[in-house]
Amino acid sequence: MNDNETERVRLEAGALRLELAPAIGGAVTALYDVEGGTRFDWLRPATDEALAQRDLFAMASFPLLPWCNRIRDGRAHFEGREIAIRAGHPAGPSGKHPLHGIGWMRPWRVAEASATQARLELDVDADSQWPWRFAASQTFELDSTGLRCTVSLTNRDTVRMPAGIGHHPYFPHRAGTRLQTATSAMWRGDSEVMPVALEPTAEVAQLRDGVLLSELDLDNNFAGWQHAARIDWPGSSRTLVMSAEPPLDFFVLYCPGGADHFCAEPVSQCTDAINLADRYVPAEVGGAVLAPGETLSGNWTLRSAR
Repeated sequence: MNDNETERVRLEAGALRLELAPAIGGAVTALYDVEGGTRFDWLRPATDEALAQRDLFAMASFPLLPWCNRIRDGRAHFEGREIAIRAGHPAGPSGKHPLHGIGWMRPWRVAEASATQARLELDVDADSQWPWRFAASQTFELDSTGLRCTVSLTNRDTVRMPAGIGHHPYFPHRAGTRLQTATSAMWRGDSEVMPVALEPTAEVAQLRDGVLLSELDLDNNFAGWQHAARIDWPGSSRTLVMSAEPPLDFFVLYCPGGADHFCAEPVSQCTDAINLADRYVPAEVGGAVLAPGETLSGNWTLRSAR
């Protein structure tokens, strides 16, 4: 159902609830179940204060497009057009490298909504920052076992456009939380969290075997992702599995030490892929190029494994 006063869309399926805020970047604001009168949050919920302030970094998840994560200094060139993201675009802890694309900074419209499904849409005109016109959509499908989200990006311009898509879920970091996922290599970052080398690090092995998140302090991209991550919350009887399908072939883990949340992100490209593409093969950096009228689409799911 659509709640116009609070600009929310609410979906229900069995004990599961999904809440969206289309006007705040097309964001997810909560995903939780209610069993025996007790609420259990699958994603970190946005607070009333965060919603009132339209704090993008405090949402439960939001779309990443037309690029994922950072572009170095907000500058890149592609087939005769220049990307020039102006100062003031959210840059997070790196301070100057613009984050997460354009979609999460724009209001989305509700194209369809029912009790268990919703489709949000966005149209963006070309400008001096991102010189391509594009359209995007998010489709949310809820059932009693979990959520399926499909993200799509369409080039509405007259020339080819570089493209990346993904989502940015924030999960509660409860005491004893464990994460298991299989990848082949991690992008090491510099002091500004920008990728500098792709290596089969110790963290790759830890994550493959399953690791307590309290042992990690990361903000890194992983290549060779096997499209699934398992989250165990001891003491809650909850295990969550996030899965994805190509082209969401990369995994981002943001796990700041001491925080009450972490991010496990399914994405189609690594940080700064557009500037790394001439030095690395597609399997290492990802990213796509869309012809006029072409669409890039990918889906990811969250399911209870108990």
